[in-house]
Amino acid sequence: QVQVLETGGGLVQAGDSLKLSCTVSGRRFSMFNMGWFRQAPGKEREFVAAITWNGGRTLYADSVKGRFTTSRDNGASTAYLEMISLAPEDTAIYYCATPRTPYSLLSQSFGEYFYWGQGTQVTVSS
Repeated sequence: QVQVLETGGGLVQAGDSLKLSCTVSGRRFSMFNMGWFRQAPGKEREFVAAITWNGGRTLYADSVKGRFTTSRDNGASTAYLEMISLAPEDTAIYYCATPRTPYSLLSQSFGEYFYWGQGTQVTVSS
């Protein structure tokens, strides 16, 4: 059974940094892309970042380019989302997700991801 677990959320001030982790168990982590999404109160879930199975390519939403960096450690079965210069509009529940298909094309589409974590809350105060 595949399990996805995000950790690292919290309450920070504007301008602070935070690093989220996402650990996947129950499958060979190194074969699958990883995606990060977020959902703010009253808004739809939106794409944040994604990384290929080998870490060779990344994608970012325009709203986070230059501030967020995704990476992965296949030996630890963990993906990361490092966030700097956080702003109140970054407040959301952050989710990581992984597709069902190995070695797939990198996507920012919600529907391409099959396994999801429960999310971790990030709150940025002004």
